[in-house]
Parts: sequence; C-alpha cells; structure tokens
Amino acid sequence: MDILNDVLAFMRAGFNEINAVQGLLIALIAAFVLPDLKRLPVIVLAATLIHLAVDVLIPVIANGAALRLPPILEGSYWRYAAVVLVGYLVVISIFAMIKRLLFKR
Repeated sequence: MDILNDVLAFMRAGFNEINAVQGLLIALIAAFVLPDLKRLPVIVLAATLIHLAVDVLIPVIANGAALRLPPILEGSYWRYAAVVLVGYLVVISIFAMIKRLLFKR
C-alpha cells in the first residue's frame, strides 16, 4: 500500500508541476499533435524535452541572462525531469481523451 501511495504522490507532484501556463500550453499543443494513443510515449518525451529546454531558455530570453546549462550531474535534476515526464503523461492523456470525445475521431 505504501508503494501505491508513493506512486500517487509522484503523479500528483508531476501534475502540480505541469499545472502552470508553460506546462499547460506545451501539453495542449502536444495533445493536439498526438495522432493516436500509440504515439503517446514519444509525444510525452518530446514535451518533456521541450519543457526542460524552455526552463533553460526563459531566463535568457526574458532577462538577457547568460545561458547556463542545466545541472545534469545532480540527482535532483533527474528527479525533476522524471516528475515533469509523469506530469506530461497524465495531462496529455487527459487532453487527448477530451480531444477524442470532442472531435470523435
């Protein structure tokens, strides 16, 4: 039962991370581009990579800051990337179901 609670907490953390303007826009576009549910893992991975790239590029574009690479050698960065991946899996799946219900493909 503890494992199930841990998995649900991880999914909640991912959903909370995506539940912002940046994440919702990326997820909405990804769900719109998603041709069918077989391609969901590829679209989720692409959305995650785009999210991580935007996280690095927003300070550069908005504030004129120096380009800094993400801390890829730290475990906390990979945990954040995994949380974002799971969040996109949940949100894109929900958006894809809504799209399927609305457009009846």
